[in-house]
Amino acid sequence: MSTILVTGGTGTLGRLVTELLRADGHEVRVLSRQSEPYAVDLTKGGPGLDAAVAGVDTVVHCASSPRGDDVRAAELLIEAARKAGVAHLVYISIVGVDRVPFGYYRSKLAVEELVESSGLGWTVLRATQFHDLLLQLFEALAKVPVLLLPAGVSDQPVEVAEVARRLAELAVGDPAGRVADLGGPEVRTLESLARAYLKASGKRSRPVVNVRLWGAAYRQFRAGGHLAPEHAVGKGTFEECLAARSRR
Repeated sequence: MSTILVTGGTGTLGRLVTELLRADGHEVRVLSRQSEPYAVDLTKGGPGLDAAVAGVDTVVHCASSPRGDDVRAAELLIEAARKAGVAHLVYISIVGVDRVPFGYYRSKLAVEELVESSGLGWTVLRATQFHDLLLQLFEALAKVPVLLLPAGVSDQPVEVAEVARRLAELAVGDPAGRVADLGGPEVRTLESLARAYLKASGKRSRPVVNVRLWGAAYRQFRAGGHLAPEHAVGKGTFEECLAARSRR
């Protein structure tokens, strides 16, 4: 069995990856800012990071932040992994990072490039947005009387557990480079998804207004640059996610 380090191992995705790998018999180390014994700030590195990667066969890099420090974190992680002789680095990215000029996407693409040029064996998986992200978005937008949405934008949400299973599978395999994207089962308009959320939340009567925005990123989102309809391999639908959430 392998020794595997999961960065962001307490997060939405990393926690599930960790559980799957441990259930399969692997020794899994969890790296996050507040999870002992590997409580490490990846943007600072240091002896704690070196200790976390020492003796590790594979690193699954799930840690990410919208604050814009992903590139620095990846640089330090890759440096430590090289020194430790890590054989395989697996990175989770987002569909469309090379097409949509959105700040967070640009940083994810920059990390992909660092991974590819790291000198390590590497695998990169791009996935569409998780159901959980849409839930967070709609919960925030529904706090006001009218739910405002960017006009003309669709999404292809995927169940995070399916992404976790694919990452765990890749982590125990050989380095595979850029693998096929993982998209959710349906391309849906944001309005359709929002109305499903409102119905499940008992807010069906809430008005929904589509607002036309501007900018290059918005144009690419409208054009579907973040979608992968040819890779709609996910099974779990947004309605199934809502139903499961209501049973908790």
